[in-house]
Amino acid sequence: MAFKRIVAFYRKILFPSPVKPPFVHVCQVGDPVLRSKAMPVPPENISTPEIQQIISQMQQVMKKYDGVGLSAPQIGIPLRIIALEFSPEREKEIGTEVYAAREMSPLPFTVFLNPKMEVLDFKKIVFPESCESLRGYSAMVPRYKAVRLTAVDQKGEPIVLESKGWISRIIQHEMDHLDGMLYIDLMDSKSFQNDAWHKINVYQGRVQIQFYKK
Repeated sequence: MAFKRIVAFYRKILFPSPVKPPFVHVCQVGDPVLRSKAMPVPPENISTPEIQQIISQMQQVMKKYDGVGLSAPQIGIPLRIIALEFSPEREKEIGTEVYAAREMSPLPFTVFLNPKMEVLDFKKIVFPESCESLRGYSAMVPRYKAVRLTAVDQKGEPIVLESKGWISRIIQHEMDHLDGMLYIDLMDSKSFQNDAWHKINVYQGRVQIQFYKK
């Protein structure tokens, strides 16, 4: 099958090691897969065990890292698949004031295959942003206020999501991953920081970056 040969070709180039994707970890900046343009998933392959395994793995990795969004390239698969989730419990974790100020809203775990994005509100909002592929760092990043995402879900059914605020930001962040972009390409470079800088000073450098939370 042509599709499998293409994926095998990219895997051979990008991943010569015995550990093969889909990974149970998030690839870190420097990995070539994060700078490659992801390929569309052929519609006839959506229901295959291979694609369903990738989706299942993405959900497991999101839970392991306590993430709100993930793209297939981040687990080593250069395919156009993203997953989003923003649980209601995050309002308590983040705080009501910040939750409201950043226009956050809940979203159940949702998968988008071959997504296309349309900007609904071109006003750009600047807020801190981080990424599991640059673990431990963040920066101020401008994002469009509202977008519409059209795709198919893991069953191959059409799905549309119109969003504003924080969910819109997550969508734009994950869509960038599919085109080989990272938030550092858009950030205010002077705002780029190690989020543990103060802790590093307090503990005289005896600090480790934790790459997952679960």
